[in-house]
Amino acid sequence: MPSRRSSPNRRRGGDFLPKSPVPLGWGARREGRSLWSRNAVRGVSVRGERRKRDGRIEWRKWDPAKSKVAAALQRTGGEPSELLPQTGSTCLYLGASSGGTVSHIHDIVCGADNHHGGQVVAVEISPRMMRDLATLAERRSGLVPVLGDARHPGTVAPFIRGRADWIHQDLSIADQAETFVRMAAAFLAPGGVGLLSLKAASERASDGDDDSRFAKAARVLGESDLEVVERIDLAGLEEQHVVFRCSLGAF
Repeated sequence: MPSRRSSPNRRRGGDFLPKSPVPLGWGARREGRSLWSRNAVRGVSVRGERRKRDGRIEWRKWDPAKSKVAAALQRTGGEPSELLPQTGSTCLYLGASSGGTVSHIHDIVCGADNHHGGQVVAVEISPRMMRDLATLAERRSGLVPVLGDARHPGTVAPFIRGRADWIHQDLSIADQAETFVRMAAAFLAPGGVGLLSLKAASERASDGDDDSRFAKAARVLGESDLEVVERIDLAGLEEQHVVFRCSLGAF
C-alpha cells in the first residue's frame, strides 16, 4: 500500500483527489490539488500564473496561496462549487486589490467578451491598485472597477445593476463583520451567496485573541438576516484568516 508521502493526490483525511479534471460549475475546475479557471483573455496571464490549453480552451492556474476565495475552495468541507458565482450573474467584490482573484471570478461569470452577460463590480480604495484593476478591465468586458470606500453602499449603488447574486468582502479594517452585514443588506439578493474573508489581525486588540475575534464576527453575522452556512479555516494558506460562507434566504 502506498504511503501518504508517495501519494500526491491524497487530501487531508485520507481521501484521494482524482487526477482527471473535476468541474466546479462552468469555467472552473480542480485537477488533483490544483485549481484552474477558463481564461477569458486567451494568451494573457494576470499575475504571471501558468496557462495551459485543453483543445481550444485555455485555463489559468488559480493559486490558493494568493487568493482567499481559492483557499476557501481548497479548505471547504462542503461542495466547492457552491462557493462560486453562476455564469451570467451579478457579483460584488469589496476590496478588489489589483484584481488577481477578481480576474478568476470574471473568467467564470463573464467569459470571453462577456458572452455570458455577467457583471463583476470590483471596489478598491487604493488609487495604485485601481490603476492595475482599470487596466485589467480594459480587456475584460463586464468587469466594472470602482475607486472608493467599500464600507459604504453609496460607493457601489451607481454602478451595480440591481442586487448581487454573489458578494465577497476582503477588507483589512476593524468591524469587518459589521461592514459585511451592512453591505449584504444593501446589495445581496435573496438566495444569494456571501463570502466574508475575515482577518483577525485587522480587528481591534480589545476584542481579544484570534479565536475571540472570529467568535465575535460569528455572533454579528448570526444576529443579522444572514445564515452562516460554514466557517472555513484557511490556516496553512492564509494565517489568521477564516472565510464565513453565508446565505440570504429567499423572502
